[in-house]
Amino acid sequence: MRRLYSFAWWLALPLVLARLWWRGRREPGYRRHVSERLGFYRGIDRSVAAGRPLLWVHAVSVGETRAAEPLIDSLLAAYPDAAVLLTHMTPTGRATGRALFGKHGARLVQSYLPYDTGWMVRRFLSHFQPRLCVLMETEVWPNLIAGCVRQHVPVMLVNARLSERSLAKAQRLSGLMREAARGFSCIAAQTEADAARLRQMGASNVHVTGSIKFDVAPPQEILIRGAALRGQIGSRPVLLCASTREGEEELILDALLQCDLQQALVVIVPRHPQRFDAVARMAALRNIMLCRRSELGSAWVGPEVRVLLGDSMGEMFAYYAACDVAFIGGSLLPLGGQNLIEACALGKPVLIGPHTHNFLTISADAVDAGAAIRVADAPAMLQQARRLLQADVERIVMGAKAKAYAEQHRGATARTMALLKPLID
Repeated sequence: MRRLYSFAWWLALPLVLARLWWRGRREPGYRRHVSERLGFYRGIDRSVAAGRPLLWVHAVSVGETRAAEPLIDSLLAAYPDAAVLLTHMTPTGRATGRALFGKHGARLVQSYLPYDTGWMVRRFLSHFQPRLCVLMETEVWPNLIAGCVRQHVPVMLVNARLSERSLAKAQRLSGLMREAARGFSCIAAQTEADAARLRQMGASNVHVTGSIKFDVAPPQEILIRGAALRGQIGSRPVLLCASTREGEEELILDALLQCDLQQALVVIVPRHPQRFDAVARMAALRNIMLCRRSELGSAWVGPEVRVLLGDSMGEMFAYYAACDVAFIGGSLLPLGGQNLIEACALGKPVLIGPHTHNFLTISADAVDAGAAIRVADAPAMLQQARRLLQADVERIVMGAKAKAYAEQHRGATARTMALLKPLID
């Protein structure tokens, strides 16, 4: 099965590279460091880690990179003689890693992960010679795992989650995925349900540690930036639509035309930066006055502005700090939802749509804890937001429940480190 999988990768490679170049039209980062994706690392000298043992963490994009922060900080603190290799698949993930971990200097090296062909994986492992491989959340690459097993590099899946849909897809390729699942030395799952599905896929040595995302601490600098943004908005109530996905902004803007939010400001932060301009055009077509965060500077947000477009990178905590109510995107359409933990950690009442299968347990627990409210569609979301923005006592109580929910679930990093220690030592 893995040979057929590798053959399919080679057949698809011209299309994969063409798509990379096409995406680079809107996001130039996709056209940089392409050689790394093919297994060539001349631009990254292995000696940059000063001969230290290299602990490798793979975080595919922005969300995984931010989630990895407490784990990487703990690894570097616990192993002062080691360095960390942090790999990504997206330029936004790489930029986020650079912003978060630049403080570690030469002790952290960044690169793209090569495409999952045996030859490229072998070149990667030969160049970096990692002591350990840590994959974040849902990354299961059969050739990469097989290469690590062959070179006696322990592989651990951390903060692991697996939805019913993903399990069904894996079971259609059961021979390939079972071999990959058996290659994990250890798995730290977010929930009991995730652990059960991972065992169904063929994994063993699965432990439930909770979500590391509960341990992510908002940087003080970003919170100060959020307070400054709130000062520019003034006394108007603020609804944040965070990490919205394609198709959702249209639904929200159409519903906004029908819903009287009075003086409230709606802040929309698309999940993918290449869609910032598209969202601005959507608002213009509907004659909705929109202001872009990138053009705001130190100016006030005027009362005529109905939508503030969050077209900046690395400021999600700032947007949460500046809002009164947060809607979590990816949940109005069947896209699986996004992480609501950051909003809860800052004590913000949370609204989520009907589609949260990627964060099923966390979302359900937040609703049960009174930290979140589930809504059916965009009009219902805006109506619920309007009610909360007008009900000060209920909003404050709900925010306190959200903060308590986040604090009760801390500690996953320490539990994960306890599982990693035997693999490193």
